[in-house]
Amino acid sequence: MRAARQRKLKRPWLLWLNLGLALASAACLLALLLLAGRLDTQKEAERWKGESELEFRQLSCFLPIDEKLGLSDVFAFRYAILDKIHEASLDVDNDGTLFVDAWSTSGKAAVSTHLGKGDARITAVGGAFFQFHPLRLISGSYIAEGDLMQDRVLLDEELAWLLYGGANLSGMEVRINGKPFQVVGVIEREQDFASRRAYTDGMGLYMSYDAYKELEEDAGISCYEVVMPNPVRNFAINFAREKFPIGNGVIVENTNRFRFGKLLDVMTQFGKRTMQNRGILYPYWENAARCIEDWCTLLMLLSILLAVTPAVSLVRLIQRTLKRGKEKLADDLLPEWKDSVEESIRVRQRRRWEKRHATQK
Repeated sequence: MRAARQRKLKRPWLLWLNLGLALASAACLLALLLLAGRLDTQKEAERWKGESELEFRQLSCFLPIDEKLGLSDVFAFRYAILDKIHEASLDVDNDGTLFVDAWSTSGKAAVSTHLGKGDARITAVGGAFFQFHPLRLISGSYIAEGDLMQDRVLLDEELAWLLYGGANLSGMEVRINGKPFQVVGVIEREQDFASRRAYTDGMGLYMSYDAYKELEEDAGISCYEVVMPNPVRNFAINFAREKFPIGNGVIVENTNRFRFGKLLDVMTQFGKRTMQNRGILYPYWENAARCIEDWCTLLMLLSILLAVTPAVSLVRLIQRTLKRGKEKLADDLLPEWKDSVEESIRVRQRRRWEKRHATQK
C-alpha cells in the first residue's frame, strides 16, 4: 500500500520532467532553425529561384593560397555550364536566368585621403558578388561587373569614418597604394554574431577584381561562387567536381547545409574540421557559415538527447495503454459482447419458434 502511494506521488514529477525535457528539445530545434536562417550569404539559390519550378543549388569553390585561378578559368567554367544546360535542354533560349556566379580574392593595401590614412583589407570582386553578399548600403551604390569605369571602390563604415569622418562619400577620392579611386558607396558589415566573430581584418573596402589586378599583378581568384540548376539529385555538385579546376581546394554546397542530414555529416567530422592541411584561407563569410554549422550541430545533438527520455516515456505509456486496453477487452468487453451476441441469438431463435408455432395453429 505504501509503495503504491509513493509511486502515485512520483508520477506528477515524472510528468513535469518529461514535459520540461520535451520543451527544452523543442527550444533547441527552434534555435537551430533561427540560426540556420541568419546568413544571407547562404541563400542566393533561394533568391535566384524565385517562382521557378526548377531547383537550384549554390556552390562555393575555395582555392589554396598557392593555386589561385585566373579569369580564363572562370570563363571556361561558365562555357561548360552553358554546354551542360544545352545538353540537358534546360530552357536553352534563356540561358542568362539559369546560372549566376561571382568571384573574389583579398589582400592588404595602404589607403589614404587628405584627411586620414591607414591600412585596409581589400576584397576584390567580380561577377554578381553583391547578389551573393547583399551587404546593407549606408550610402551610394554597389560596384558591378558591368561598370564601365573600374576605378570605383566601396568602403565599409569603419574605413569611411577614418578617412573622411562620415558616410556620405559618393564621388570622393581615395588613394590605394598611391593610385586614385572614386568612392561610390559605404556599406555596413553583417551584424550577426558569427560574421562579427569571423571578420577579424579590421577596416576594409571592395573594388573590382580587374582594378585589383593592376595593383597586384600576381593576384588570383581564391573564391568562386555559383548558383546553377539542379534538375536531379547531386547534379550541380557532381558537375562542379568534374569541370571546375579545384585542384587541392574544397567545393562546398551552401544550399541546405544546415539541414538534418548535412549536420549529421558535420557531427561525424567532429575534430577533423579544424585540421586544415590544404592551405586554404577561407573568407570570413565561409568561416561564419562554419561557425553556424557547429552551433546548429550542437543544438541538434542537444535536441536529440533531451528528447530521448520523453520519447521513451511516451512509448512506455502507449505500451501500457495498449496492454490495459487489451486486458479490458479480454476481461470486460469481450464477455459482454459474447453475452450480447448469445442473447441476440436466443431472442431470434425464440421468435422463429413462436412464429412457427403460431403458423401450425
